[in-house]
Amino acid sequence: MRRLCLVLLLSLASLSAQAWWNEDWTMRKKITLDTSASGAATQAALDDVPVLVRLHTANFDFLSAREDGADLRFIAGDDKTPLKYHIEKFDPVNELALIWVRVPKLQPGDKVQHVWLYSGNENGAAAQDAQGSYDANQSGVWHFAETAGAPQDSTRHANHARPFEGGHVAGAAIGGGLSFNGEATLAIPASPSLKAGPAKGFTVSVWMKPTQPGQNGVIFSQQDGARAIVLALTEGKLVANVDDGAVSLATAPTVDLPAGQWHHVALSVGEETTLYVNGQKVAESAARCPELGGEVTLGRGFQGELDELNLAGVTRSADWIMAAALGQGPDARLTVFGDDESAEGGGEASYFGVILQSVTLDGWVVIVLLMIMLAISALVMVTKALVVGKTDKANQAFLEDFRNLGRGEAAKLDADDDPDEADLRDSALLTAMFGRHDHYQNSSLYRLYHTGIQELKHRFGERVEGAGATLSPQALGAIRATMDGSLVRENQKLNSLMVLLTIAISGGPFLGLLGTVVGVMITFAAIAATGDVNVAAIAPGIAAALVATVAGLAVAIPSLFGYNYLGSRIKSISADMHVFVDEFVAKLAEQYGR
Repeated sequence: MRRLCLVLLLSLASLSAQAWWNEDWTMRKKITLDTSASGAATQAALDDVPVLVRLHTANFDFLSAREDGADLRFIAGDDKTPLKYHIEKFDPVNELALIWVRVPKLQPGDKVQHVWLYSGNENGAAAQDAQGSYDANQSGVWHFAETAGAPQDSTRHANHARPFEGGHVAGAAIGGGLSFNGEATLAIPASPSLKAGPAKGFTVSVWMKPTQPGQNGVIFSQQDGARAIVLALTEGKLVANVDDGAVSLATAPTVDLPAGQWHHVALSVGEETTLYVNGQKVAESAARCPELGGEVTLGRGFQGELDELNLAGVTRSADWIMAAALGQGPDARLTVFGDDESAEGGGEASYFGVILQSVTLDGWVVIVLLMIMLAISALVMVTKALVVGKTDKANQAFLEDFRNLGRGEAAKLDADDDPDEADLRDSALLTAMFGRHDHYQNSSLYRLYHTGIQELKHRFGERVEGAGATLSPQALGAIRATMDGSLVRENQKLNSLMVLLTIAISGGPFLGLLGTVVGVMITFAAIAATGDVNVAAIAPGIAAALVATVAGLAVAIPSLFGYNYLGSRIKSISADMHVFVDEFVAKLAEQYGR
């Protein structure tokens, strides 16, 4: 009985593991949220965390989703509860996507947690909810994904910035970003939702990349009269200043932020002030959060780039900031992608299937071209093998009969041309497949012989074996010249289309290499754009790029073998034709010479 219960429990567990949220969606992927020491390294549970999901050619099959990503759905680990999310960027051409998913509860490192990403519903309507992607304490989030104009707030508070006069960057720490030249400043008008106070505190975080070392500039500033919260660079070192109108406390200049690198910087102000760089606490002071609600400014005197500004009307914990720093940036470690599963079969995809799913559009274009080349090469090799085989067999039969001819029987094997086969004579393939095969029609030697006999008939009439018929040396030379011309045309027919094999041999690997190089470039461009630099993200893209080279070699290698084999057979037939012309003319000279 106990064993039966155990079997039933295992069966139920297996069925629940294979459960499918909605059968209208044909594909899904498990995304594990790694909060262990190797991931986001959180020590406490976090509520309503916006998790960045980076999709690219190495971890997602963009062909399985709609062009605008409207059919994407994120489901909790129970495979029942839909999660709020919104798309910052979805580019199916370059196969890049940035999606923010609100995870209701992010468990600490000792708990295994995952969400499901569903796709593959052509009729799936857009369901993203930018405002619902953040909790009520998030007073503003600016992705800076706009290519021009005023940066927009993604939260329900709609704290949109004023038009920005500086530059816009396509590939910042996460997606789009802003570029500051030391003169441009971004301003966000004051609003009730942007007010800060000691009751709940205040948190600001931003990704920044200085372009000039040792500079002085303001990263973030919110000022209301004499009260202010400032995050700045002093001679290239990070410093925070909190002024409640009576007492101004500033952290000592902390770590140096090297130019040309992205850094996650966060300032948490409550009963005390704490400064974080890349998720690590670097400084703290006793400054309390002041009451202020003035305008927010970014980048005054700063030279560099900024991305993903977050403002919260509460004091975020160290774990929250750690999860953001390690889950968003170029070295994101929070999300781990599983294999694709289909509604039909589920289960894990094979390695080769994963590679093929990672092939980009340009790679498929190259592979399709190579497959066309392979089909053409295979057709040429098969037809040429057929022609060469029939020609060689017919030559052997004709040559045996020709050498048995006695004196005065030079024209015995000749026959009149069949007018019904006039259209077939110029094609060795058509002659081999559709011509008559009752009188050496496939023999190239017979056609040379026929040419020589026709020359004799032009000189002597039908009675070429008549007594006293003679040929001058000039006449013999003319007959040889005519037969040589026929020999050249026979060689041309035998070698026709062989150039397609040489194109496949030399062009196939180069075309495959082109696909590989472009694929590798796209893979690294995707990595640069998404910032996902772990080996698991790089490997599928590189492997997929190498598929083009494999396809090129798959075209070239059979073509090379076939070309060499057919070339040797054609050379043998050509040598037989040269020998036959010499032999035939020699017999004519012996029989008709003066």
